[in-house]
Amino acid sequence: MILRQFLHSDPVGISYLFGCGGKATGAVVDPVGDIQPYLQAADNAGMRIHFVIDTHVHADHLSAGRALADAAGAAYVLSSAAGVSFPFKGVRDGEVLPLGNVTATVLHTPGHTPEHICILATDRTRADEPWFVLTGHTLMVGDLGRTELAASAEEGARQLFRSVRKLKGLPDYVEVLPGAYAGSVCGRRLSGKPWSTIGFEKRHNQAFAIEDEAEFVRFMVAEIPPAPPEAAKIRAANSGITAAAA
Repeated sequence: MILRQFLHSDPVGISYLFGCGGKATGAVVDPVGDIQPYLQAADNAGMRIHFVIDTHVHADHLSAGRALADAAGAAYVLSSAAGVSFPFKGVRDGEVLPLGNVTATVLHTPGHTPEHICILATDRTRADEPWFVLTGHTLMVGDLGRTELAASAEEGARQLFRSVRKLKGLPDYVEVLPGAYAGSVCGRRLSGKPWSTIGFEKRHNQAFAIEDEAEFVRFMVAEIPPAPPEAAKIRAANSGITAAAA
C-alpha cells in the first residue's frame, strides 16, 4: 500500500494519493490547487494514477480533479448522483474501484451534500479487512460536516444520520482520513490532527456519538457554520455550469 497525504492551508483541506505499489496503480482523492505535486508524488512512488476521485462537488475550493485526470490519463470519478454538466465516471454505493492489490469501495454518504461518497480502502496483501476510510467532509476529526443543499437543514441532518450509521458499522480500528481539519469552514469542532479512527471518534466526537435520530437532528441544525461567501459560485464552477468562480 502506498499512501500520501497532502495538507492545504488556503483553503484548508486534505488530499490523498493511495494505491498499490506492486501493481503501480493509484488514485488521488479531493485534489486542490496545482496538479504537479500529485503527478510528482505518483511518479516518485512508481505509480500511474488510474482514478481521480472527488468525494463531492465542492463549494469551498475549485477542484483540480478534472485537470489532474486529463493530465494523468485517468478516469474522473464522482457519485452517480452528482449533477454536473460534463462526462465523468459515476459510481454507486458498494461499487469497487480496482487498484491492483488494493481495493477502493464506494460508500454513498449523503448529508453534507446529496452526492457525497466515502472511499473504504483495503490492502489485500495485508488482510481482507478494510484498513482506512477516506471520509471527505462527512466525518472529520472532532465533528461532522455541515449539511448543504438538502430541501431543509433538518432533511440534510436526517440523511447525514443514516450515513453516520453506515460509518459506525465499520470496525473500530479502521483509520479515518478526512477531507479537512481545523480551520476549515466545513465543521465546528475540528481537530488540528488530520487523522483518527472510527473507534476514537465514536468515543470522543460529540456529533458522531449521538445514537438517537431526533437528538442528532437537533444537534446538527443548532450551530450550522456559515457557508463560504463564494460557495454557490464555486460549486457552480465545479459542476461545469460556469467556467470559473469569481
